[in-house]
Amino acid sequence: MPSRVLLIPPDTRPPTLELPAALARMTGTDVVVPPPAALPDFHTPGDTGLLGRWLEAEAPTADVLVVCLETLCLGGMIPARRVSDRLDTALERLEVLRRIRDVHPSIQILAFGVIVRVAHDNDPHEEKPYYGQWGRELRAYSTAFDRHARHGEGERGALDAAHAAIPADILSDWLATRERNRTLHLRALELLHAGVLNHLCITLDDTSEYGLAAHDRRLLEARADALGVWAQLDIYPGADEVPCALIARALRPAPAQVWVRYSGLDGARTGMAYEDRPAGELVRAHLRAAGCALADTPAEAEFVLAVNTPGVRQAHRQPDYATVDTAHRHLPAFVDALRDDLRAGRTVSVADIAYPNGAEWRLWTLMQTLPLAQLAGYSAWNTAGNTLGSAIAFGKLAAAVTDRSAHTGALFARMVDDALYQGQTRAEVRGRLVAPSPFDLGDQRAAAEAHLHELITPRIRALWDTHFAGTGLPLEVGRAHLAWPRLFTGVFPLTVGGRA
Repeated sequence: MPSRVLLIPPDTRPPTLELPAALARMTGTDVVVPPPAALPDFHTPGDTGLLGRWLEAEAPTADVLVVCLETLCLGGMIPARRVSDRLDTALERLEVLRRIRDVHPSIQILAFGVIVRVAHDNDPHEEKPYYGQWGRELRAYSTAFDRHARHGEGERGALDAAHAAIPADILSDWLATRERNRTLHLRALELLHAGVLNHLCITLDDTSEYGLAAHDRRLLEARADALGVWAQLDIYPGADEVPCALIARALRPAPAQVWVRYSGLDGARTGMAYEDRPAGELVRAHLRAAGCALADTPAEAEFVLAVNTPGVRQAHRQPDYATVDTAHRHLPAFVDALRDDLRAGRTVSVADIAYPNGAEWRLWTLMQTLPLAQLAGYSAWNTAGNTLGSAIAFGKLAAAVTDRSAHTGALFARMVDDALYQGQTRAEVRGRLVAPSPFDLGDQRAAAEAHLHELITPRIRALWDTHFAGTGLPLEVGRAHLAWPRLFTGVFPLTVGGRA
């Protein structure tokens, strides 16, 4: 197993930086991340020059490099949607990977890039500032363009109307940003073909059936066909969780067979809110990215991936009795099956994708009858892809765990964030504020963080006392706060067994 990994994350949120590092450390692997000055801070880009120098300085003693292309070349996943850096500048920054390969031919280089999303919300901070005003029109253009590209002149009228609704300078700038980033990914495909990269993931963030992201995906897939690189390539819906998947692939390169247990018999067919395919196809894509495949029977599986799907389709507010909590699934039977798996000594990792952005509270309540500390993994955050990639990485690495406190800390941290915060406390904090913006809390941030700390700290301690005190490991709880000036991501400093 590799002993030293360099990780260049998409940003510095706990699930994108601390989680992949924790997954590696629980196997005894040393993880090194760039200095804070090199990394992005929300929409402020990182220092790409410093990042490149750091990378070349650290590479001689590393076995694996897991790198976000947007951070390396454009300062971060969010800055990549906003900065005006020239294409030739971005491509020159990418060349550091070729130099490292030339000097260190044995290092594994696993890279990932994110196709520029067409955001569902009019967010002027994660997108270009004009998206706050023109987001709806840009989304309409995105859909109309792709429908016209697929279905021909019958869609011409809708495309012309969508085009006319947007100022020419705004549309031109928005499309130029997409073209620059797509060209960066095309160059990455060439590096994969040349052997500079060992593996490449190109993912789609917040995607849908029709849109410019789907159009970009087809262009990249066509180039992959021409280069013949599919054995080392994955293109699928995802984003923030990819560092976890690639660390799992790098640290345990042997393929793992996985038995997938859905909460409903038709779970594989259910629809997702932020992905362009049903749950079953999304699961298969994320399994492949991490170096896993579907098992034919539970007996031949290395671990069980327990996926809580909606009855029909994801919904944003719970409980939703129309599409999520329906007769198409049976949660008590699902939890009974998980209990049986654990009693049989099977490795189980839970992925809760019934709702985006947090655990389903009904399932979480039912799971309190399980020995939660015996789970190999748990995830229920953000998009279905984010959740699946994280849970699969937990399962893939379970057999390689050598540091029990590190594994317990990583598992507990996800339960705190995904269930206690996203599934419960976040809405309560929002309810205590005065009409908070989902994009920027402004001068309400301090109040939000005070409410967050007050509400969640006793819940963290209660969860530990109920399910994890029997591990014999000590827990220290730091002061909860927010990663960015919005409620979307909390930070919960936890130290288990004397290690953060």
